[in-house]
Amino acid sequence: MPADTTRTQEAERLVSRLSSRIRSVPPSGIRRFFEIAATMDDVISLGIGEPDFVSPTPVIEAAKASLDAGRTGYTANLGLAELREAIVGELHSLYGLEYDPREVVVTIGASEAMLIAMLALVDPGDEVLIPEPSFVCYGPMAEFAGGNVVWVPTSAENDFQVTAADIEARITDKTKVLFLGYPNNPTGAVLRRETMEEIARLVVERDLFVISDEIYSRLVYGEAFERGHVSVPSLEGIWERTILIGGFSKNYAMTGWRIGYACAPKPIMDQMYKAHQYVVMSAPTMGQVGALAAIREAQADVESMRQSYDARRRVIVDGLRAAGLPTFEPEGAFYCFPDITSTGMSSEDFAQGLLEAERVACVPGDAFGPSGAGYLRCSYATSMENVEEAVRRITRYVERVRA
Repeated sequence: MPADTTRTQEAERLVSRLSSRIRSVPPSGIRRFFEIAATMDDVISLGIGEPDFVSPTPVIEAAKASLDAGRTGYTANLGLAELREAIVGELHSLYGLEYDPREVVVTIGASEAMLIAMLALVDPGDEVLIPEPSFVCYGPMAEFAGGNVVWVPTSAENDFQVTAADIEARITDKTKVLFLGYPNNPTGAVLRRETMEEIARLVVERDLFVISDEIYSRLVYGEAFERGHVSVPSLEGIWERTILIGGFSKNYAMTGWRIGYACAPKPIMDQMYKAHQYVVMSAPTMGQVGALAAIREAQADVESMRQSYDARRRVIVDGLRAAGLPTFEPEGAFYCFPDITSTGMSSEDFAQGLLEAERVACVPGDAFGPSGAGYLRCSYATSMENVEEAVRRITRYVERVRA
């Protein structure tokens, strides 16, 4: 038997001895279709949630200058003091939040911020409530920390709004954390202030912690833009028990820079800080320098990109509705979530058929939780030309499957 075959078989035998916590978590439901799409020509991707814009020029220039100046070492574990001060200032000016720079840690993307938040809050057996459909990493992050995920379903009939009643019905004596992710990926839903205030009162009453992922806070549209983003820790009574997660990937088109952050009251941050120290030491220095330039010099870029996404949003939503696919009106992020049940196909079969027949890559809705069954996530973080062509191809595919 060839040596490489023997080694593979031995590795497979040893898999049963690996961490059951990791083995029980499925691979990301987003990636599979794009691995297939990568082998095909003329594919329009409406899948990965990545801005098609290049990072703003001041960001790139500042990072280059830092490298030319030889700034290639570690920063302080919490991150550059100037960047943390700038984050505090931005959060105050935008949402009225009050943090000390010592209550901010700069992380490797929002993903690390989520992980260290879970590690700081969750003991084995604790229950973490997560409204769904939700981004695919929320549940696994809780499970990596030893928590048990309790899903809280939402629906298009209620504009994918999670309510205090939905949450309260699933609280037990083991519930410790409520995880909120709004503006929402994959639905584009934005919670109303009155709904958030009811949830905040419940959180205090039941003595829960909150982790709030607000990575899309600047990308809101229509009435949600007029109302303005409401940051969870600004709500009465829950600043002390909330971890706020943000970052630069979406608002500033800086996905590859991997710069996020978490804000929390210092007693909580002190525990998150330990996890951060041991896991990553510090976020990339040139990325932090770029993020500082983003806050200081790229505000006009954020608004320009938001307006562009808004125009694409209108085109794709109108186009999908015209194709006979009921589509919830997204108010934030850069995703829409059409209902494909009228075709008689499952989300998986529709996405697979669409990719094969029309070379359009989307994500099956149930990759984001059981409530996503019968839906498709379509990202409009691509060019208007691609959005328009994707709508034509989807329309053609829907007509074919209904014929």
